[in-house]
Amino acid sequence: MKLLLMIAVTIAFATAAHAQTPTPTPPASTMPAPATPPANPADVATMDSIVAAVYDVISGPAGKRDWDRFRSLFIPGARLIPTGARPTGEVGSRVLTVEDYVQRAGAAFEKQGFFEREASRRLERFGNIAHIFSTYESRHAKDDPKPFQRGINSIQLMNDGKRWWVVTIFWQGEDEKNPLPAEYLRTRN
Repeated sequence: MKLLLMIAVTIAFATAAHAQTPTPTPPASTMPAPATPPANPADVATMDSIVAAVYDVISGPAGKRDWDRFRSLFIPGARLIPTGARPTGEVGSRVLTVEDYVQRAGAAFEKQGFFEREASRRLERFGNIAHIFSTYESRHAKDDPKPFQRGINSIQLMNDGKRWWVVTIFWQGEDEKNPLPAEYLRTRN
């Protein structure tokens, strides 16, 4: 009986010690990051110019986009994250690399026009980082009177002392359960 108690106590201590041992951080990838094409300096000089470049490069009639220009706006490792309700009603997100986005959106843009513009903006900045809530309107043709989609692009930017980089674009479209509030339809700063 004493022996069983000692074994149980030993297992309990070993289990507790193992549970408290932090999981080691996986080593950094040894694969080189894909080369970022050089950016047009005018596209990355200011926060205004890089946000305008993002909207400009994805917008246009059905056909190809200048994906190298698009790639040049993003820091290596950047992410694009659409979020919203799934058919099941659950809310989810999908984390895309820049290349994932190029592949997914590129195919759709070749078949149908897509014009997205910024309708309003809220900006927060500290040092070399900035967060922009950019309210967008999407249309299939530039002169469509009404957008087929509105929502918010949550854009994180970083300035490395030489230029601005897009770090993340995390977005959600407006829907019946989540209409855009008035505060995101007017410019605050």
